[in-house]
Amino acid sequence: MLGLYGRKPASVVAAPVAKLLLRLGLSANAVTILGTLATIAVAVVLIPTGHLVWAGVLMAFFAAFDVVDGTMARLRGGGTAYGATLDASCDRLTDGALFGAIVYWLIYVDQAETSTVAGALVVLALSPTISYIKARAEAGGLEVNGGLIERPERLIVAVAGLVLEGFGVDLAIEVALWTLAVGSVITVVQRLYMASRDPKAKQRIAAPAGVPEPEGTR
Repeated sequence: MLGLYGRKPASVVAAPVAKLLLRLGLSANAVTILGTLATIAVAVVLIPTGHLVWAGVLMAFFAAFDVVDGTMARLRGGGTAYGATLDASCDRLTDGALFGAIVYWLIYVDQAETSTVAGALVVLALSPTISYIKARAEAGGLEVNGGLIERPERLIVAVAGLVLEGFGVDLAIEVALWTLAVGSVITVVQRLYMASRDPKAKQRIAAPAGVPEPEGTR
């Protein structure tokens, strides 16, 4: 939901930073890559070693680059198809690093209950699924917007859970993960339902290249 309604306010805040980075000669794609590398490094180094507070704080800081790079592209006259593809791919990489590192910490450091690890694995599996449903639907001409748990909510809840757990709040990471797990299941159902209700949902699609069409359909 924040991804749908929070872009404009976030862009206003990000605009001065975006202008500064452009004056320094950085491109939107360069900022995307740098932010991704920094976020992955924070996740895979700090979370498995138990530095949860610093991991949460730094991941929140570098996540802001996801807004800044888009603002930079718009200030330069608009983004490109490649830039959008790069940005979406980097988002999936950072999400995987974050929740993969959390799973590692749960198993090898916290020695968490199996149910908690299962919740984390649900989030790890459904995070890219939520984004893929939207991307695949839009590739087919369907409109799929919103949902209960989009990437901004996912990051906010995960970071909050890490920081609170780091400060010693009991069950903080467990509550965060199961909130995300349940919310992610709901979001998958929501987006599939949105796709099914689109007026173009029943349109026939062409067979993949190289696959012959069945007799009688030509």
